[in-house]
Amino acid sequence: MFSSLKYLPSIFYKRDPLQFTFFVTSRCNSRCPFCFYWQDRKAGNDELTLEEVEKISASMGNLLWLLFSGGEIFLRRDLPDLVEAFYRNTHPVIITLPTNGLAPDLIVPATEEILKRCPESAVVCKVSLDGIGDDHDRLRDTPGSFEKVLETWEQLRRLGERHDNLQLGINTVFCRENQDDMDRIIDFVNTLPGCETHTISMVRGNPADTAYKEIDLEKYRRAVLRLENDLKGGKAKMYHFTLARLKTAQDLVQRRLIYETVRQGRRLLPCYAGRIGAVMNEVGDIFPCEILTDKMGNVRESGYDFPKVFFSEQADRVRAKINNTKCYCSHECYFVTNILFNPLMCGQVIRQYLELPGTSRSAS
Repeated sequence: MFSSLKYLPSIFYKRDPLQFTFFVTSRCNSRCPFCFYWQDRKAGNDELTLEEVEKISASMGNLLWLLFSGGEIFLRRDLPDLVEAFYRNTHPVIITLPTNGLAPDLIVPATEEILKRCPESAVVCKVSLDGIGDDHDRLRDTPGSFEKVLETWEQLRRLGERHDNLQLGINTVFCRENQDDMDRIIDFVNTLPGCETHTISMVRGNPADTAYKEIDLEKYRRAVLRLENDLKGGKAKMYHFTLARLKTAQDLVQRRLIYETVRQGRRLLPCYAGRIGAVMNEVGDIFPCEILTDKMGNVRESGYDFPKVFFSEQADRVRAKINNTKCYCSHECYFVTNILFNPLMCGQVIRQYLELPGTSRSAS
């Protein structure tokens, strides 16, 4: 597997991106009313081509974490080719593939192809599950989606038996409509064979129906505390890739920080978005993160030279704005780097690490 140790200097020197999110398409076969990307849904006519992605990824350095997003990423029939281009050029330690699970005939063959082509990366497939049975269908505004999710999950689980670099997880969006059902959802996820992580993501951005953001913050706190207790009590599993326990410890710190950030309504940690993290959408626009709409530039307009955009004067202005405005959010992906690459957070992460099942301290 690709080593993550070479990224340790980024704890102190933050200049080159090591986390990269690629929104490969805005097309989607679901109609979630809480989606933050709904205004960007298009027909997909101007998506970056494989040839363009080859050029962009070839201009980049090595990545610790490569995330694909959308839309529904598996609607791109060339997804394995796109992933392979980044794999060959950036050597990511972790590749994350989120999906709504609605198209197993597309998801499973494409995932298997990616696993074969990217043997040195941990490939994390996160399947969305926001309720049980009809509740999930209603939240996704897509009849029959719950059964499709279970079908996709079972096929991915069997795939994982043949490919050790596949890691499976569930992502649940925490919103007004399901906040009272978290215990039932967590109980169900704990019974899913092959599940190695369960993320509860607070609804974010500007969804089509803003009422979904009217959550009870204490119910979120209780839900993530339940996840923590299940994990430390041995009821829930962990990823099995290298340094997975460290990532799990970071998750525990992250959940508490997200709660406190929203409760206090302010940024509690320095944000490294636009410094060691970047986002590219399907037409080549570069942003510091998924939430901010301040564009750093466009790779098509820069001759597919990513560093030319990332280190431009416009990008510097965006980074300065992030630093000066002290914006804050609840987006898990950026809490990962904000915690792991902040030396002041090492103590908290280590304490959580020592409380995980299997460590000498937790076993004593």
